[in-house]
Amino acid sequence: MIEVAPDLLVILILAAFAAGFVDSIAGGGGLITLPVLLLCGAPPVTALATNKVQGLFGSGMAAISYGRAGHVDLRRQLIPALISFCAAFAGALLASHLPTDVIRLGLPFLLIAIAMFFAFKPGLDDLDRVARITPAVFAATLVPVIGFYDGLIGPGTGAFFMLGFVALGGFGILKATAHTKLLNFASNIGALLAFALVATPWWITGLAMGAAQVAGAFVGARLAMRIGARMIKPVLVIASSALALRLMWDWL
Repeated sequence: MIEVAPDLLVILILAAFAAGFVDSIAGGGGLITLPVLLLCGAPPVTALATNKVQGLFGSGMAAISYGRAGHVDLRRQLIPALISFCAAFAGALLASHLPTDVIRLGLPFLLIAIAMFFAFKPGLDDLDRVARITPAVFAATLVPVIGFYDGLIGPGTGAFFMLGFVALGGFGILKATAHTKLLNFASNIGALLAFALVATPWWITGLAMGAAQVAGAFVGARLAMRIGARMIKPVLVIASSALALRLMWDWL
């Protein structure tokens, strides 16, 4: 049985399509879907859990699209994805026991810093550069931290992975976007499994939104691959800034 009225379901499906489009390019799709779920009457924990149900479809579709186009070798990402999965599972289980308010207070400023980095740092394009850390160190340090954050709080996870791949991994923007998606997909699954133990997601609504996420992610990934950094950079800057402003608004 559908958990919401038909008119609300239409709104949620449209929001999921938009979120899939944005998330496949720069991350931050939760900025769209989570507030809409709350406005449609979902209790906070149910909204978080349902957001993971629908979100994993978008990140999964984006990962497949970038993989098929040759921008990422998904098989080489299996171990980092497993680390991201486990970290997100742990973060979601501990979400009600850790002082997340402190993290939320600092998050908007971190997101603004990310937006400024991509907006003003010269030379950011689709060309790879010299990596500052090895893939093994990246997987052992940044991946579990960001994955844990995704389970604990969530918004901005894609932007954080992007920043890591560009600033430390030496990736061009399109390649960084492609490598972000499987890790985000894995963290979504890990967090969802944990939330399913302590909450009751809107499964039917989440699956309907997930179908819209797939469509939005497919369109977004195709455009990102066609246009590259010229599209990804402004979308990332806008998404990170909007998420920061949204979080600041919640303080008022």
